[in-house]
Amino acid sequence: MKFKCAKTDLTQSIQTVSKAVSVKNQNPILSGIYIKAENNILELQATDYEVGIIAQIPAQIEEPGQIVLPGKYLQEVVKKLPGVNVEIEYNSQEKNAHIRSNKANFTLHSMSAEDFPIINRINGDFNFKIMDNVLHELIYRTTFACSTEEARPVFTGCLLEINDSLVTMVATDIKRLAVNSKNIEGVEGKRNMIIPAKILNELQRLLNSDTPREVNIKYNSNQVSFELDNTYIASRIIDGQFPDYNKVIPSSFKTRIKVNTEEFRSVVDRIALISRTNEYKIAKMEFGAGMARITSNNPEIGQADETMTAEIDGEDITISFNVDFIYDALKIIDTKEFYICLNDTLRPAAIRMMDDDSFTYVITPVRNNDI
Repeated sequence: MKFKCAKTDLTQSIQTVSKAVSVKNQNPILSGIYIKAENNILELQATDYEVGIIAQIPAQIEEPGQIVLPGKYLQEVVKKLPGVNVEIEYNSQEKNAHIRSNKANFTLHSMSAEDFPIINRINGDFNFKIMDNVLHELIYRTTFACSTEEARPVFTGCLLEINDSLVTMVATDIKRLAVNSKNIEGVEGKRNMIIPAKILNELQRLLNSDTPREVNIKYNSNQVSFELDNTYIASRIIDGQFPDYNKVIPSSFKTRIKVNTEEFRSVVDRIALISRTNEYKIAKMEFGAGMARITSNNPEIGQADETMTAEIDGEDITISFNVDFIYDALKIIDTKEFYICLNDTLRPAAIRMMDDDSFTYVITPVRNNDI
């Protein structure tokens, strides 16, 4: 096998598929990246059996063939090569790959391509298309609320709920819930699937084009795949029952506070300097008389206290939250103002954007003995 391609193309494709390279050592072949050169197309694959990624780039192929190279070292070598083009030549007798760029010359030992579990594209029994900017928003506004505790797998993924043209993504770690919905033309049918947040976050990094592109999504009983341009990602579905998130969202609120997003975000960021020194990261919020006062106290460190104007509709209220749970939501709000919706000190609250009903964030307050 012998081929030449642009270094930028190869670097990007290696970086994309490397997200599926296994970091565990139970099967050495899974630590490698499979490369196939044929018909002026270079195809790279990586899989850990849970996730599989394929990337294709153009290449000048002198001799077709296939090879598996160690993913970690291949990525580091190609990234640091000095030239604009890369040439890779495989010597089957030596079982080595020679990687050249300008005056740099590396040799990497290969693994048997015959041992690599080739990724087969799935045949979904439910298929639909979505624009990449829409999918990016669904992922961006929800995955941050997923759990990272592997003991409860259902909560480490996002529910993708399809109800004909209404597509909803939901994430929760029990203490908070993020929901975002979009109307998608041309989608028919009803399906639910729980997709690992890990693969959604990797997918999101690819959804960054200036011109919107279509993403083809295919789903069957245990897998889902996403295909856009020259990249294909397949993932296992998380098995389990996602909780009924509609029951968590309060149907009404006693108090609704409207605040300036950037100002509130800045205040919370400063208060967090003290809040994060506490075990429960508590920030106390008092809403009344047209003002929002946010405080935090750590007897061993000090105090933080800041006030800003707020438009309050309803009863005055004092409530406490985990400051990180509040700030996570503030990072993704893109409207000039937003609403904080409250009932009482210990009942779930909600954050909603101005003039955008597609997003709802529900957060459970924390008990604060100072209240």
